[in-house]
Amino acid sequence: MKRLRMLKNILVRTKTHQILIVYTIFVLCSALVILLVEPGINRYIDALWYCYAVVSTTGFGDVLVVTVISKALSLLVTIYSSLVIAIVTGVVVNFYTEVTEMQKKETLTAFMDKLEHLDEMSKEELRDISSQVKKFNNNVRK
Repeated sequence: MKRLRMLKNILVRTKTHQILIVYTIFVLCSALVILLVEPGINRYIDALWYCYAVVSTTGFGDVLVVTVISKALSLLVTIYSSLVIAIVTGVVVNFYTEVTEMQKKETLTAFMDKLEHLDEMSKEELRDISSQVKKFNNNVRK
């Protein structure tokens, strides 16, 4: 659950959720158009199932389209899906990487600040820094 909330926060902060909303609306409207123009598709759920098969590029073959409009929409849905997946994945990974790097820099800055003021620290604070350095060295050696 925590990871889903983090993903939601990333999507909202980067405004990528807007891309996903527009994409969802496009797929739902495409399914509606396919329902209206395809003689072999009589229910909206079947049109959605067809769109799912196109989006996931699995092409189950249980629902086929024959009209030019449906085939063109299928092509657009496929291209749009590839672009959305690429964009959203890239944005999420980039944002997560930037946050991680920022946290590392903040930690390093705080540690360097402590090192600059060693002469003002108590023995307990010095032991704490020493244990942090030992822990870091052990992680580097692994």
